Amino acid sequence: MEELKEKSINPPTAAGAVTAPKTQFSDLDPEVQLAIRCVSDKKAKDIVVLDLRQIASFAEFFVIATGANQRQVQAVSDEIQEQLKKRLSVRPIRIEGYRTGEWLLMDYGDFIVHIFNKEAREFYDLERLWRDAGKIALPEDL
Repeated sequence: MEELKEKSINPPTAAGAVTAPKTQFSDLDPEVQLAIRCVSDKKAKDIVVLDLRQIASFAEFFVIATGANQRQVQAVSDEIQEQLKKRLSVRPIRIEGYRTGEWLLMDYGDFIVHIFNKEAREFYDLERLWRDAGKIALPEDL
């Protein structure tokens, strides 16, 4: 008789399984690094960068941050847009949510910047939705 095997939605990990090396901040494209620095320079909180390369095809990274209010959310967006254009001649494909300043999305093709106010970030909880994505280790000076 054939043995019954226990099935699980979480497959067992092999003792010698090879995991992909964690991407470091210094390994990111200059555009992504500059966007993250702009977010930090404008004092946004809870900056998280998700590596989507293994799980999505529409973008490589999400940059997620929280602004204290509508003006700060817009100021962070303005800084990213200005610096990427001035320093690297890069413009966003699309910007959504600027007027309301609750959840502002900046699509740069290879990466997407999400700037939330506190309530919207808690409600949409992108980190939970994209929990299978890797997290980028950010420098302590950010």
